[in-house]
Amino acid sequence: MPNTPYTLLDQRSRADDHFTQGLFFDGEHWWESSGLYRRSWLAEYTDPGANPLRRKWLAANRFAEGLAVHGDKIYLLTYKAGEVQIYRREDLSPLGSRHYTGEGWGLASDGQQLIMSNGSDTLTFRDPDTFAVTRRLQVHGDGQQWRQLNELEYVHGLIWANIWMDTRIIAIDPHSGEVRAQVDLVKLAPKSDDPDEVANGIAWDQARNGLWVTGKYWPKLYLIRPEGLGFEEK
Repeated sequence: MPNTPYTLLDQRSRADDHFTQGLFFDGEHWWESSGLYRRSWLAEYTDPGANPLRRKWLAANRFAEGLAVHGDKIYLLTYKAGEVQIYRREDLSPLGSRHYTGEGWGLASDGQQLIMSNGSDTLTFRDPDTFAVTRRLQVHGDGQQWRQLNELEYVHGLIWANIWMDTRIIAIDPHSGEVRAQVDLVKLAPKSDDPDEVANGIAWDQARNGLWVTGKYWPKLYLIRPEGLGFEEK
């Protein structure tokens, strides 16, 4: 599958100590989760280069993973605890938790359901109230095995996904599971030998019709506009 070209629209500097797991942007505020045991947090920003408006530190035995904003709630996955933590979007006050089996990696909302990855090639659609699985979707296409799917974002009717230890992000048909396109971020990745500095984090900028992308320990976020796939200039 050829790489889909993209245009670099903007970039923003930030601290390079974020072990980015989840990212969301509503046009004014950013929400980000950062992982690792004893260092995990959920934060809200108006400027990713400034101090957060709010930050919630997780318990030492919780490893933060992907997040999704759904309505007035934020859902935050944990890596191996089988727990999705729920927060009020307005002020990050805790609203309880739900539980799931297996690992939690990435999370997104299509406006109706939550979509979760667990590091395999299969995504699960989940009820926002109970977090119960309503549907499973195996990702396939181009003769490849699309495993280690990570952070997710739902944009223009497609599920965008990071792949752990890969600079590509892919666009997935939410009905068939077919990979419709791939975008390679290799030119944006820091020149580093640190194996943890992998691409992770996708956030839709609806007003500018692009995707903010970044990675773990990356010192910048980049706004890109892929060619086609609903991103045509209007």
